[in-house]
Amino acid sequence: MADRQRNRVYAWEDRVVAPHDPTVVPFGAGQGMVNAIWAEMGLLYPPRVEPLPAQARCRIADANRLRIRLPRSTPSWCVLHELAHAMTTTQDGVSDGHGADFVGVYVQLLRTYLRLDGAELQASLAQAGVKVRMEARAVFSD
Repeated sequence: MADRQRNRVYAWEDRVVAPHDPTVVPFGAGQGMVNAIWAEMGLLYPPRVEPLPAQARCRIADANRLRIRLPRSTPSWCVLHELAHAMTTTQDGVSDGHGADFVGVYVQLLRTYLRLDGAELQASLAQAGVKVRMEARAVFSD
């Protein structure tokens, strides 16, 4: 299945999210951040944080339901991005990619943890042509 929104989400993120969050998370703090946010979202069994392989040159980080791979330091918005992937991927690997559910969960995380304005995020997403389902939840939370 094609990830039709991927490039639009990345461009939106570079333009709208990254400029508002200059903070970085050192690798050693990544698991604590993931655990805390996972618990605050009412979820059990957070993904394990692992080092991103040194040969990974085309990505900042990556995630699935069971693990989040991070470099030595990561922008905090990127950790939230990867958490949204973990929350919208089932244990058997079925993922929303950068679809409307992923974006909805990501926006919830941006609002809660970076305190970005939800209405401004929604407006900028619409302008960027990115579909979002604001009521989206972690796929395994029910």
